[in-house]
Amino acid sequence: MSSRQASAEYDYVIVGAGSAGCVLAARLSEDPTVRVALVESGGRDRKTEIRIPAAFPKLFKTPYDWNFSTVGQAGLGGRELYWPRGHTLGGCSSVNAMMWVRGHRDDYDAWGEAAGPEWSYDAIVPYFRRAERWTGSTAGRSVYGTRGPLSISPPRDPNPTTAAFLEACRAAGLTELPELNIPDPSGFSLTPVNQRAGRRWSTADGYLKPAACRRNLDVVTDVRVRRLSFEGTRVTGVVADAGKVLRARREVILSAGAVGSPQLLMLSGIGDPDHLRETGIDLRAASPDVGRHLQDHLSAVVTMRCPLPVTLTGADTLANIGRFLLAGRGPLTSNVGEAVAFVRSTPELAAPDIELIYAPVPFVEHGLTPPTEHGVTIGAVLLQPASEGRITLTDAGHLGAAHRSGLPDGRVRPAPPGGGRPPGRSPLRRPRVRTVHGGPDGSVPGRRRRRGPGPGDPGLLRDALPPGGHLPHGRRRRVGDDPRLRVRGVRGLRVVDASVMPRITRGNTQAPTVAIAEKAAELIREDARV
Repeated sequence: MSSRQASAEYDYVIVGAGSAGCVLAARLSEDPTVRVALVESGGRDRKTEIRIPAAFPKLFKTPYDWNFSTVGQAGLGGRELYWPRGHTLGGCSSVNAMMWVRGHRDDYDAWGEAAGPEWSYDAIVPYFRRAERWTGSTAGRSVYGTRGPLSISPPRDPNPTTAAFLEACRAAGLTELPELNIPDPSGFSLTPVNQRAGRRWSTADGYLKPAACRRNLDVVTDVRVRRLSFEGTRVTGVVADAGKVLRARREVILSAGAVGSPQLLMLSGIGDPDHLRETGIDLRAASPDVGRHLQDHLSAVVTMRCPLPVTLTGADTLANIGRFLLAGRGPLTSNVGEAVAFVRSTPELAAPDIELIYAPVPFVEHGLTPPTEHGVTIGAVLLQPASEGRITLTDAGHLGAAHRSGLPDGRVRPAPPGGGRPPGRSPLRRPRVRTVHGGPDGSVPGRRRRRGPGPGDPGLLRDALPPGGHLPHGRRRRVGDDPRLRVRGVRGLRVVDASVMPRITRGNTQAPTVAIAEKAAELIREDARV
């Protein structure tokens, strides 16, 4: 796929070619009468490790990753947490663990209460099915869509220890699910993944590349959008690197993620008046919630030594590489998080509050620490954190983001200058995240290496959480403010990405983000007709 030279004027300008932006670009450009520009600050998704599922940790802290990290978290003993974000076509769908997890019915019914019945579970399921192309068992066809752009399948060659984890869940009395993505996924299952023939299948693969040949779609890479342009209260386009302006006759759509979208809004004068005044930015529209209500999934892990040489440790042998390249088979097809169990910490809860993710390898520091021995990992993920945080611009003119994950007081800061970004591509206002927090039996034989906390014990989390112990699933609230995802106070502007969730879902946020974008494309087309 080659990007054409961007023209000056479009009907729609989409900022960010991530999980949502690729969906929007493909769906909106289906209408040959409109012109669409998709602007991505990262480069092409050409890195070999993007295609190899088990290699995704090798993309972290490279130019394919924004390489964010938190500042010291008081609730974690001052620990800083690494916060990876995709910085290439496909965004996080090009660097994540490919887990396709819709979440629980209650998640979306809560959205419906906040934003209207069109965001409830029954209303949102058709957008999941529109995106999905299920390639697994016949039984899964009653759950998943079968004609969508995104290939969804079970793990192609699960590790032998994954079967032991599933048996342990069975022995513990958990419910064995026929498919994970049923309305109530309380129980355990293999993890459905975004893969095709054993290779990663990102939103860039499924949506963008088939659409890139359209003459009415321009894909612009390696260009950073700096701010929005206005005529009065109407957003007319974006100002990018070197003062380049891309004009939008109809709308600008921000799909830059839970950090990038609020950053651009605030840099453009849309946000909390007091905060913008502090940072010297002229106010265009008062919107105190911009950057607020950020949530994330906090996790803690238990790793166990495995006495048998059967795990993913040392899986990148020449034989396994050849097997992957020739047949799309073998351990390199693993997404690492091969199985999950959704459980309740107390039986009276209406829905699960803990997700257990099983990895057939010692998975330490987001996989950045290479394993030296065979072992397995179980990550315990807090699904519904009560606390929230805030993204802000610092006094020095840099971006700060605040996130909450259920423990007191933490913040996020940027990587060191140049770290994880292409040379010469330092941001105008660098990200930092500040956090304000509210307050089975059976296994593979082995010896425990690191003990994780029990649920509901912040002290144990503080002491036991390893470095990097959270999943980068941030979001902030907007959809409850405007069910059509428009930014209030201005015209011609929407936000479409994970940041619009009224509340973070129970599980990985890739699938919900795609469904949001599918629905948003429909809303945008409807409003254009009106």
